[in-house]
Amino acid sequence: MLANGETLVEPEEQSKYGPAERDLVALGIAVAAIIMFVGAGGAVLPDVVRSALYDGRAPDNILVSIFLLNIALVIFGWRRYRQLREEIETRQRAERQARELSELDPLTGCLNRRSMLAATNRLRLSAHERAQAIAYVMVDLDNFKQINDMQGHSSGDKVLCEFARRVKAELPAEAALARLGGDEFAFAMAYDPALPERVDDIVIRLYESMAATFEAEFTSVELTMSIGLASDHDEHGFNPALGDAEMLMHHADIAMYQAKKQGKNRFFWFEPSMENELRFRNELEAGIRRGLANSEFVPFYEQQVDVETGRLVGFEMLARWRSPSLGLVSPEVFIPVAEEIGCITELSDLLMARAFADASEWNDELTLSINISPVQMRDPWFAQKLLKRLVQSNFPPQRLDIEITESCLHENISMVRSMITSLRNQGVRISLDDFGTGYSSLDQLRSLPFDRLKIDRSFISELSNNVDGHSQLVDAIVSLGRGLNLPITCEGIEDEQILTALQGMGELKGQGYLYGRPEPAERVRERLREQGLLNDSSPRLSAVTVVPKEDNAVPAPKPRISDPHEFLRRAGQ
Repeated sequence: MLANGETLVEPEEQSKYGPAERDLVALGIAVAAIIMFVGAGGAVLPDVVRSALYDGRAPDNILVSIFLLNIALVIFGWRRYRQLREEIETRQRAERQARELSELDPLTGCLNRRSMLAATNRLRLSAHERAQAIAYVMVDLDNFKQINDMQGHSSGDKVLCEFARRVKAELPAEAALARLGGDEFAFAMAYDPALPERVDDIVIRLYESMAATFEAEFTSVELTMSIGLASDHDEHGFNPALGDAEMLMHHADIAMYQAKKQGKNRFFWFEPSMENELRFRNELEAGIRRGLANSEFVPFYEQQVDVETGRLVGFEMLARWRSPSLGLVSPEVFIPVAEEIGCITELSDLLMARAFADASEWNDELTLSINISPVQMRDPWFAQKLLKRLVQSNFPPQRLDIEITESCLHENISMVRSMITSLRNQGVRISLDDFGTGYSSLDQLRSLPFDRLKIDRSFISELSNNVDGHSQLVDAIVSLGRGLNLPITCEGIEDEQILTALQGMGELKGQGYLYGRPEPAERVRERLREQGLLNDSSPRLSAVTVVPKEDNAVPAPKPRISDPHEFLRRAGQ
């Protein structure tokens, strides 16, 4: 529908029933009957009057019959014509209702997705006749599902109707507004291509109108929205390739996805680079699913040592993707995507099964650390599934160290506490990973049964940047761990200055490129065999230390991709 509330009527519909409304047959019968009535009446009525008043002679029976027949024909023709008009009006009402059901959203009265395409094309043609441009705007309400879940669908419907009303109030009269489905809306409007900021002004007014709360059935709710905009004009003027309604919708949808990705509650105009990024994302999702099916994801292992003595104490398992076309892909690229598309649990199970099998060959005193995604911690049965995996792999739980991030603590603290307790009761140790980068409180550290704190590499790197080789933050975290009786692991040990500073802080466990880069299972097995640390030899660990590598002696890493834009660039080669 248009922003002024009017619906678009097809021209052919207006004349569809024109011939029926002017039915010549019924009209001809009525006219002929009237003419015959006049003619027959002129012949019969004088005889009737003369018979009644003077001589009493009956009029001609044939003329009387014709006269009466004319009367019947006049009545029949008129009734037929009136019934036809009533039937046409009934059909028009029924077809109008059917059209509204097929073209309009029954809840908000806006256009639906199918009719929006036709309305946009009509608006585009009309705008081009006036040398104007078309802006197509996609609007998605952020986190609207929470309203339906918490307040009920009736409250959600009320909010959607109020939102549609507010949008209509801000749009020009000729703009087309549609509800594409769920909490997703779109509108198309004409504007002067020399003044695209006019569209920005309307979008900003929409955000201002959203500042007022929405009244639901039982409470007031606040909403934000993500908006994507696309135009059929670029920096060179009108672009025919962008003029199609479906293409405008596609580009606006890509821009809206960018707004969602950048934190929601904002708007973006479409840019060609966004489409390349979305294409990369789609290819990455498909590649992850193929990689899981083809077992392309493998565990790599990074050494963990006693900082003071240099003794090897274990390994941290890190995920890597050996893509046939992209080489070795870093987890920073594929882990967030796997979490979003729901593949992280399958991926983690695959990697843990391999890691347990690999670590079973190591000396029994070597530990295995595994990072757990916040998505996995939302599963109330995660602890039971992990313990079942340990039993199936015949891996001792005392050798396993689970690392969880601070973000896991804020979604459901009671469930996280229950899972941590269940795992610790079976001998699994729990570390709080990347400590200092999240929002954990001292009360959580005191109440949750953690076994270890792990300092993020961003804090450890300060030891190298400071002239005196000290960092107040690192000193404070180490002191906090000592006060809470929590051992400390330091990641990101990359030079001798950092190592020297940490060695003066007490008993710490560390890892970093100074000791070597993450390696595949085959290389770890060779290393441990050379040092006699496989289960078939099982010597005492106290006799084996890890010598930090010189910077120029660190083995060159295999090609890997840690940045999405670099990933996309290589994918296009």
